[in-house]
Amino acid sequence: MANIPSGIPEKTIERLSEYRRTLLSCSKRGITHIFSHVLAGIHGITAVQVRRDLMLIGFSSDTKKGYDVQILIEYISRILDSETPINIAILGMGHLGQAITKYFNSKGLKLKITAAFDVDPEKIGREIDGVPCYHMNNFEQKAEELDLSMVVVSSPTKVAPSLVVPIINAGIRGVLNFTSTPLNFPQGIVVENYDITTLLEKVAYFVKENDANA
Repeated sequence: MANIPSGIPEKTIERLSEYRRTLLSCSKRGITHIFSHVLAGIHGITAVQVRRDLMLIGFSSDTKKGYDVQILIEYISRILDSETPINIAILGMGHLGQAITKYFNSKGLKLKITAAFDVDPEKIGREIDGVPCYHMNNFEQKAEELDLSMVVVSSPTKVAPSLVVPIINAGIRGVLNFTSTPLNFPQGIVVENYDITTLLEKVAYFVKENDANA
């Protein structure tokens, strides 16, 4: 296997994460090898795309039996996972924040939601799904104490812009924004704006177009 390359495209990283989840599921079911066309079929893409993605990260051990599932899991993990723990905080522990925490921490990933922040007195000082909830006023201090690297913003949309400066001041390096307001950060902070409303409207549009063409 080749050395792990840098500068991997964003879409390839997304697919690698999806491949790994599939491979982990296969491993749990006792499947030891998988062909590129089978992996491609599960993800609705071509076998050429799968092979291209894996060649891009330097993986090329395709045998007559297909890819060795465990070896490929380990190889993708070397690409995706950090050598040091990455602690994540939820900003806004409402229904969405709690749902994200419960779902994410049940997956057994190396990334871990370790803290939450809110302004609701009924949540502050409590553990919610095993995660301690602190007051947002203490975010910058706690971010340093808890060695937080990433945040998930699930606050009310109108509150989200006011979180930008505290996030920058806290030295956070990655942001996943679940509000409908895009958040902008200086270079060096990776941000992914995930607008559920826009995604739903996109799906609804294509449903309407398919119905019209049926």
